[in-house]
Amino acid sequence: MKIRRAAPEDAATIQQLAEAIWIPTYTPILSQEQIRYMLDHIYDLDTITKQIREHQQTYLMLQVDGEPSGFAAYAPRPENPQVYKLHKIYCLPATKGMGYGKQLLKEVEGKVSAAGSNTLELNVNKYNPAKGFYERMGYEVVYAEEIPIGPYIMDDYVMRKVLTHY
Repeated sequence: MKIRRAAPEDAATIQQLAEAIWIPTYTPILSQEQIRYMLDHIYDLDTITKQIREHQQTYLMLQVDGEPSGFAAYAPRPENPQVYKLHKIYCLPATKGMGYGKQLLKEVEGKVSAAGSNTLELNVNKYNPAKGFYERMGYEVVYAEEIPIGPYIMDDYVMRKVLTHY
């Protein structure tokens, strides 16, 4: 397993991973139309490339046996740069239960801590089983929020963890 910082040329791979991960992950809790809409908007090739190139989000790539198997993206919150937000963290369904998601999350936490922050937040759909994973990793629900995205609503919990410095 290897985790490295993503470069702009990784955008197409991130897009392909998102497609392979989102459909099986979100089909039980979101309509196909909402999944497609979100993939088309959040994982647009130009959007990902711009986020990486302009340092809007730091992307990390997870490789298992040399193959792209997951990714994460994080950034300081614009309204409070001392608090970081984990925007994305996904691993291929075939890797579930192998500890790769845990390692990827720990890598993000280490990078955020090294940047001088002690707080990492994330959004998780209220019905996503990943909420339990985040709780096991030390995250706590701090509030619920509904976020409009086009004609849809993301019905999320915001979870937070106070980091110890690595």
